[in-house]
This record gives sequence, C-alpha cells and structure tokens, in this order.
Amino acid sequence: MFDDKIPRKLFLKSGLITGASALLGSIFFGSGDSQGVGEQSSEGVETDEPAHPGVDHNGMTAIGKVDHEKNGFDPHEMLTDWDTGKVSTLPNGQRLREFQMIAVDKEIEVAPGIHFPAWTYNGRVPGPTMRCTEGDRVRVEFINSGSHPHTIHFHGIHSATMDGVPGNGPGIINPGESFTYEFDAEPFGCHLYHCHSMPLKRHMHKGLYGGFIVDPAPENHPEFEEVARSRLLGTPENEEWQELFMVMNGFDTNFDADNEIYAANTVAFAYQQKPIPIKHDKPTRVYLVNVTEFDPINSFHLHANFFDYYDHGTTLYPTKETIDTVMLCQAQRGILEFSFEDFEPGRYMFHAHQAEFAELGWMSFFEVINENKDVV
Repeated sequence: MFDDKIPRKLFLKSGLITGASALLGSIFFGSGDSQGVGEQSSEGVETDEPAHPGVDHNGMTAIGKVDHEKNGFDPHEMLTDWDTGKVSTLPNGQRLREFQMIAVDKEIEVAPGIHFPAWTYNGRVPGPTMRCTEGDRVRVEFINSGSHPHTIHFHGIHSATMDGVPGNGPGIINPGESFTYEFDAEPFGCHLYHCHSMPLKRHMHKGLYGGFIVDPAPENHPEFEEVARSRLLGTPENEEWQELFMVMNGFDTNFDADNEIYAANTVAFAYQQKPIPIKHDKPTRVYLVNVTEFDPINSFHLHANFFDYYDHGTTLYPTKETIDTVMLCQAQRGILEFSFEDFEPGRYMFHAHQAEFAELGWMSFFEVINENKDVV
C-alpha cells in the first residue's frame, strides 16, 4: 500500500494519506511557528521555505485529541492503575491472587483520527497491569471471546504446562474456550505477559500484551530489606515514591510490517499534549516494558537529568548508574529511578532517542512541580 521509497514520517506529514485513510485516518502534525525561513538550502541557495518545517518541539505533535472515553482506557490512568486481583489465603497460608482476562477484538484510536483494529486483553492496550508479591499464588482465568485462537504467556518462572505456548499444556485456546493459568509469582521484577499464538509478531502487534510486576518480599532479602519495602506496593516506604508504568509500543496501521505510529501506553503524543505531573520532593520510579514489534529496539531518553537502571527489575541494586538513555530489545524491560529534587519547575522532555519514533508519537514531558523554586 505504501511506496517503500517514501519515508513513513514524510508520508504522514505530507498529507498524502488518501486511499489509505480508511486505516490511517487523518493525522496531521502541527506546524507551530515556522523557523529557519530564509536559510540556505542544501545546495547553498536562499529559499523562503523553512529549513526544518514543522519540527520545532511545539509543533511536533498531533492536532486534535483522542477520545479516551470511547477507547475505554486513558494512557494517564494506565500509569498507575495496578490490578492486584482478588486476594484471599490458601489453606497452606499462601496468598492467592485471582485475575480474569478476556480476549476481545476492539477498534481503538491510537492517534487523533487514526483507528486501529486491535486484539485486546480486557478491552485495552496494553492489558491490565497485574501486580503481585514474590511468592504469591497467581490464578488467571483466561476466556477467549475474540475471533482468533489466543494464549497468555507469562514471563517468569513456572511449569511447562503453564507456559501458554502452542503444543505445550493446554496450548492454543480457541474462540469460545477458556483456561486457568496458575503458578507462583517469581522472580521479583518488571515482567510482561503476551499472546504466544502464531504468527507471533501479528498477535503481539495487534495489542495482546501487558505488564506483570512482581514486588520483592522484604523478608526474603534481609540485606536489601529497605529497598525491597520501597518497591512493595502499599508499604509506607513505597508511598514515598511516585511510581509509573509505561509500555513502549507501535502500530502498523496499514499492515505492511512497518509501524506508522509509536507511543508509550498506546496513544501517540499523549504525554506531550498532557504532561505527567511530578512532585519534586518524591523520587520517581518507572516500570518500563518494550513490546514494539517490527523494530528490533526501542529506547527511553530523559532530558536534563539522569537515572539509575535495574535491568528486568530482578535486582535490588542498579545494573546501570547515572545514565540518561537506555536501549531495550523486544520484550526487554527494566526499572528506572530518578529524582527532580531541587530542580526548577517546568517541563522536562522524555522520548525514544530514535528520532523517527519520537516524531511519530513517542514524545513526552514530565511537568515538575516545585513551589520552592522559581523558573529561571
């Protein structure tokens, strides 16, 4: 459908979207105030055309708003809407967390005017962010109400029959069928779940994935008990943190095995149009997952600050310290920790450092709130 010789961003910016618009909708990137008018062209000739039309950061966004209510999910609420399940205690004293996951086909809006025929868990992309504690028994009733065979494959440690892959255990769950996955939550860390039906890249790209966070049990880590308690949801130490969950994803709107839209938590430019508020007196922890299909890597870059990084979240000490960019392959995830204490209030950018991804939606801001500091 696309001419391979036309770069995706040029195609989208140029307004050439006509015949493809049934799937692409009509995204138009704001131009902002023109800059660079009268600068020399690459051939050294004076031109009235902007040297870099429409690429100032005020203009590098989409015009219009996505209807989050119609979508049935809001990327800002997704930052913190942990699903801790229905909690009870088993006869052996072990904590049980029960979840229900339903696969449904659903059209979602991924950028203003651009609708995508998704396959979803519980009607949202990404699916619910499941959160439990190391050692919990996890029980997930999966109902396939979609039009295609699906599974749930959890990253973590579990038996072969609970792996959610074709030909192993229950294998594929066909439309109208159900299965209950059950396993103990281990290891602690920032994980994910996703459909493992074939073709895998299509089932994942269509939206069947979500976060699976296992908090460390402090009693299991006496040497790092304070750190473990800071990650354990509901503890006083955890409440001292601002915790956020983000999935880096992309959408191939014309099904040519190449993404046209990129985002964190699905909606392009959502955190640029409405920045994420950050209190200066609380450190920030970001649970980050990369499920971008078709592109081998994605990245997270923070402006004007640095962070410590815990690869996969499976350690209580940073595996990288004082960095401002991290690169993740598909399904890789980690925990970022940083602080804006003593920073002046204002907007601090974060985005993919692949410029094309940023220009196509993966561009965001934190809004730092500091009543004790003036803007310089």
